[in-house]
Amino acid sequence: MTSLLTNASAMTALQTLSSTNKNLGVTQNRIATGERVSTASDNAAYWSIATSMRTQSGALGAVQDALGLGAAILDTASSALEEAINKTKEIVNKYVARATPGTDTAAIDAEITQLKAQVVSIAQNADFQGVNMLKSTGGSAANIVTGYQPGAAPTTMSVAAYDLEAALTGATTTVAVDTALKAMQSAAATIGAAKTRVDSQKSFTSKLVDSIDRGIGQLVDADMNKESARLAALQTQQQLGIQALSIANSSSQSLLSLFRG
Repeated sequence: MTSLLTNASAMTALQTLSSTNKNLGVTQNRIATGERVSTASDNAAYWSIATSMRTQSGALGAVQDALGLGAAILDTASSALEEAINKTKEIVNKYVARATPGTDTAAIDAEITQLKAQVVSIAQNADFQGVNMLKSTGGSAANIVTGYQPGAAPTTMSVAAYDLEAALTGATTTVAVDTALKAMQSAAATIGAAKTRVDSQKSFTSKLVDSIDRGIGQLVDADMNKESARLAALQTQQQLGIQALSIANSSSQSLLSLFRG
């Protein structure tokens, strides 16, 4: 039956074209964003997981920055201690020389005084971004953020300060200076070990961030080769749908021939 009021063929063609246009819009969005899951409506479960993972990745990026800052603080203290140890070794040599008969003890004492002042100056200036682990007043331990897990407080490590500024105070003999030197070497070893740990943690965190980002990609990234092929197919379907709708609509025009005299 041919009806003037109801064109079933046109209705079917229109529904098919609407479905094609909807799928084409989805594919174009995937190509534009590079994601097959860009909103919760695309896939609520994957979107939720990816959002949580992105939060973790961002937090770990902040941990990397904190580790870099911590490494710089420890490196500053380590370099300062190394220089102070070298100066202290010179002081030991001066005290040994001072014990030799016939030496100018006054001149040696002046040199020792200057070397000790250099050690104090090194301690006072071993400052990075307001953190100084070596001076007497205002010196502080290095508290470094080392990790993050969702739902838990960030993990931290603390590296104790060492009072280098006062290390040689009252050290007026070879034995006393030797004792101070050993204390400096022990502090340097502790800080060096902490720096090694921080560097290792920084490397691990970088790899962890990469792993999380790859995991996010597996969940939400679009396969661009697949989407490109799908786009071409849908564009062809769209063109055919438009033609089918046009043909279905034209059938109504044939009714006019029945009423022509």
